[in-house]
Amino acid sequence: MAKILVLHGPNLNLLGAREPDIYGRTTLAEIDARLLARAHDCGHVLESFQSNAEHALVERVQATMGDGTDYLLLNPAAFTHTSVALRDAIAASGLPFTEIHLSNPHAREPFRHKSYFSDLARAVICGCGADSYSFGLEQAIRFLADSGKTSRSRVPLSTTN
Repeated sequence: MAKILVLHGPNLNLLGAREPDIYGRTTLAEIDARLLARAHDCGHVLESFQSNAEHALVERVQATMGDGTDYLLLNPAAFTHTSVALRDAIAASGLPFTEIHLSNPHAREPFRHKSYFSDLARAVICGCGADSYSFGLEQAIRFLADSGKTSRSRVPLSTTN
């Protein structure tokens, strides 16, 4: 069993209502429920945390250094392009992580093309809408299995996301 933290950055609490043509109609609660169920099915513990405040995200990442978190799924949202503080906290934590984006930042405004996290991430998944999170979780589950945090027999491949 492993502990997975899903960290959601600013404005993701507005999913489903905010610019649905870009971010989709799935709410953050729906994403979190789907991830929680899948992690539980694989014998893992999953916690989700969302904040619009950079310092709260930094403090939550720092807390992983003592709470047994094994893997991080990170959607830094707007902080992708601005937060050296969050990047430094993640680097200090030493946690393996996957960077996730609902939209494809490379197909958007030029300022969104630069990420402060991608070079540290094990993987970057973007442009798949809410499925970006599901794909990220599947990748994390496989990584954890390969790391000995769970047996492969307890990691059935999901056929529905």
